[in-house]
Amino acid sequence: MYRHLFVILLATMMLNCKSKDNTQNTKQDTPFVWEGANVYFLLTDRFNNGDTSNDVNFDRTKETGKLRGFEGGDLKGVTQKVKEGYFTDLGINAIWMTPVVEQIHGGTDEGTGVTYGFHGYWTKDWTRIDPNYGTKEDLHELVQEAHKRGIRILLDAVINHTGPVTDKDPVWPEEWVRTDKQCSYDNYENTVSCTLVANLPDIRTESNEDVDLPPQLVEKWKAEGRYEQEVAELDAFFERTGHPRAPRFYIMKWLTDYITEFGVDGYRCDTVKHTEPYVWEEFKKECNYAFESYKKDNADKILDDNDFYLVGEVYNYGISGGKMFDYGDKKVNYYDNMFTAQINFEFKWNAKDNNYQNLFSRYSGILNNELKDFGVLNYLSSHDDGSPFDAKRVKPYESANKLLLSPGTSQVYYGDESARSLVVEGTNGDATLRSFMNWSAIKNDAKTKSVLEHWQKLGNFREQHPAIGAGVHTLLSAKPYYFSRTYSKGDFVDQVVIGLDVNKGTKTLDVSKVFKNETLLHDAYSGKSAVVENGKVSFDTEFNMLLLEKR
Repeated sequence: MYRHLFVILLATMMLNCKSKDNTQNTKQDTPFVWEGANVYFLLTDRFNNGDTSNDVNFDRTKETGKLRGFEGGDLKGVTQKVKEGYFTDLGINAIWMTPVVEQIHGGTDEGTGVTYGFHGYWTKDWTRIDPNYGTKEDLHELVQEAHKRGIRILLDAVINHTGPVTDKDPVWPEEWVRTDKQCSYDNYENTVSCTLVANLPDIRTESNEDVDLPPQLVEKWKAEGRYEQEVAELDAFFERTGHPRAPRFYIMKWLTDYITEFGVDGYRCDTVKHTEPYVWEEFKKECNYAFESYKKDNADKILDDNDFYLVGEVYNYGISGGKMFDYGDKKVNYYDNMFTAQINFEFKWNAKDNNYQNLFSRYSGILNNELKDFGVLNYLSSHDDGSPFDAKRVKPYESANKLLLSPGTSQVYYGDESARSLVVEGTNGDATLRSFMNWSAIKNDAKTKSVLEHWQKLGNFREQHPAIGAGVHTLLSAKPYYFSRTYSKGDFVDQVVIGLDVNKGTKTLDVSKVFKNETLLHDAYSGKSAVVENGKVSFDTEFNMLLLEKR
């Protein structure tokens, strides 16, 4: 007994002596696995204002609908929170930001009040960062600071459309875009070769015809003194690739420049199902080439040997479809030769309709069979889904348990962890989902702090154990509810045991199928440790949860 107490005391002392610095050696023993990552999704303009001097540009000063103008968030604001350790404390190992490219200068009213392109999906110029978000130097710093802490950066790629036409933003030439046919979404053709809405010009991604640069872009680049440089880079790109000077290839060149220049780790791809599938095969090849080029030229900045990450937004795709998405008259496989993962629009419904065991078991089965070596990005709330799992934030603890402990990659939407309300009076449409981050509540409200602490504990446990998202789920006990997850790759093996809704106080469980006798186990939720004896381990904690890991 005394030997066991000594082991526990020694382990506790080692844990207490760990550095409090939130930077970390990115060459860790535990590998980073995209299939089990913990991704934080934020609207760049709505997260944190790190530089108030860039809040107004291009005279974007019209009165807008509620939450439909720029609110001040920027790249410096994200970097500030990276440096403060906010993401590290939350167990985040990848950050996905909405597009940071230059947006249309004017505003437009789609029936919900005047709206500016604060969200980043209304591109005016793919080659420049919008000054409301910051500068190239700001993006360089963000990537560097994130990488120091083992956090990957995902940007957002839009190939399907330009921004709306306004009095400041003329329509692109006809050989570049179509504006005459709006999507009806009743079959493949009427989902792909059409505009999403009335005033959102659709890039002719099907075209293989050579086109000249849009005159408004030529005029803009000349005024900015960079026309010759941009043209020279385009010439080199088309000479290397042999691609026709068709619209989609211009955009691919511009998007992959962010890989070679900044070393970003992946792209979330917008409106995938509205673009021909072969476009994404072509994009994947160019992204892979750019990523390999970056790693070759920046050997000292490589985090690991993972491939470039591509996750597709095939709107309404669900894990039940396996690799296929059904248009009604046609099914398309958007995984093979295209995407590493798909956003899983089904997860919020599965989380609502299933208990923990049914949810976890089903997802583990699919991901370790028909979707093996691929992944899904699970979410409970997002920027354009009007039916979130918990809009009024009355179930923040259940939300954390189901999202962060489910097999698959987790997407934490900014404010999930702080119960930021998704019901904002006076808003129209998706604006209610896009309020500014509730930093004041995090600082001052006790209930918010408690919720955040729960998300931090689960998030860190997930971040440290790829088995949670990428492993195999095994039921150990139905009542009380305990399960294990196991992940192995090469010589690396990761095993955890988790208990949910178990009794408070003393709890004893059989872990003989996972851990050997004499193994020291640590409960990441309470911070306590215990040794396995006769195949069992006991913990006396005030919580109804156990997160057990080997120490």
